Amino acid sequence: MSLRILLVEDNDENREMLGRRLKRRGHELHFAVNGAEAVALTKAETPGIVLMDLSLPVMDGWEATRQVKADPATRAIPIIALTAHAMDGDRERAFAAGADDYDTKPVDLERLLSKIAALTGSPA
Repeated sequence: MSLRILLVEDNDENREMLGRRLKRRGHELHFAVNGAEAVALTKAETPGIVLMDLSLPVMDGWEATRQVKADPATRAIPIIALTAHAMDGDRERAFAAGADDYDTKPVDLERLLSKIAALTGSPA
């Protein structure tokens, strides 16, 4: 079953690699390269889930997550926060911003797919 996924990632290589892997699994991908674009696309595309990088230009992933979760039209959309620079407290900060789950990069695809399935109820 296809899931509409918004992948928010400013690094071209990371975005292309993870996007390709998720598409091969049959998912429909939409992309944003900064937090402001992520907020706008979440409203416009109503994805089944958002994979949100936390270190983004224009608006960081922390603030983008807060804005998505503050909007009644988008607050129910699950968000998995992704970060390459995991620091003490980042997991807690991500949950405080409204993320539904948290994962680190480099992405372990099977672990990420398991988290996506748990949050969306759709097979990964």
